[in-house]
Formats: sequence, C-alpha cells, structure tokens
Amino acid sequence: MTRAQARAFITHLAEANPDARSELTYTDPYTLLVAVVLSAQATDASVNKATVGLFRDAPDPAAMVALGVDGVARHIRTIGLWRAKAANVVALSAQLLVRHDGRVPDTREALEALPGVGRKTANVVLNVAFDQSTMAVDTHIFRIGNRTGLAPGSTTRQVEDGLVRRIPADMLRPAHHWLILHGRYVCKARSPECWRCAGREECRFPDKRASPA
Repeated sequence: MTRAQARAFITHLAEANPDARSELTYTDPYTLLVAVVLSAQATDASVNKATVGLFRDAPDPAAMVALGVDGVARHIRTIGLWRAKAANVVALSAQLLVRHDGRVPDTREALEALPGVGRKTANVVLNVAFDQSTMAVDTHIFRIGNRTGLAPGSTTRQVEDGLVRRIPADMLRPAHHWLILHGRYVCKARSPECWRCAGREECRFPDKRASPA
C-alpha cells in the first residue's frame, strides 16, 4: 500500500470500530502489565477469567509477592504456560518494588528489563497505559501487515517498523486496537471474512472472499 492507501485503510477500520480498546480486564498500569504477560499464547477471555480471583487477592506488586508463585499458579492454571507465567509475575512484581517503588515504569528499556516482558508486552503497556504511539505486533497484526500489503515483513519487528513508517503519526496509537480487533474478528487466519472488511478496497490480498451464500 501507499501511505495514502494506508491512511484510508486505517480510517475505514476506525469508522467501523470507533470505540476499539483492549479486551483485557485491568484497573491500572500494574494489572494491565500482569494481564498482558499472562496473555501470551492465551486468549484475552481466558486471561480475564483467571485474573478475577488473582487481582482480588493481589491487586498490587506487594500483594502479588506475598501471594507467591504457588498462590499465583492456583489462579492461572487454566491458561497456557501457567508455571512460567506465575514465576514471572511474582519476579516482575518484586522487581517493581525494588527498582521502581512499586510503580510500572513508562519507558521501553525499564519495562523490557522486567521478567517475562518482551518488546510486544512493553509496546502494549506503553500504548494503553501511557498513551504512547507504539505498535505491538501480535499474530493478528503480523497477519494483517502481510496479507493486506499494509506492512509486509518476515519478522514481527519488520512488520512493526513498517507499520510505524506507513501509518500516519496521528493515527498510530489507536491503530493498534483497530488492527488487532480487525484481525481477531474479521481478517481471520483461516477464513477471512473479506465481505465484512471495511478496508477491502485498499487491501492487496489477491484471494478476497465473497460473501457466503
């Protein structure tokens, strides 16, 4: 896509879903950070079910450390990689207390230094909690970047950099939500519902699906 086509594509997604936002349940930057860490290789819905009890018992870093790895694990056994995630959640909570006075930092470097926090998680937290213009590339956004021609790339970083270059600066921060929800519910991996795509005209996908009979 050209930059003009990219703006039109994102504009159409925005018009189709003007109130797009994270589907994770959280109350502050800390609970958002924990929820995003838990969401790796898990659905937002499954994470939200697990965090109801977890955040009731441990709504802040000190309480999470007190709960301990076994206590966290009891709440999150229903989601993937729960053992490693329980350890990371407790470890990052301890590090927040020691290095950041219990607060979630608002820089990429500090976030990525936390256990279990990679570039994608940092981008989500910076975008959602701190209103920074970052682009977190998950499997849905990676697929859209390549399928539509919006930002082709063989790695998530290539797609991220392409999106940052291609999407107008004034649309970049909310574009994360428009793209991820579009990929989750319309531009699906196996059966894209192209007939419902608001950006169909700009999309470069050669095998656009017609409406089912």
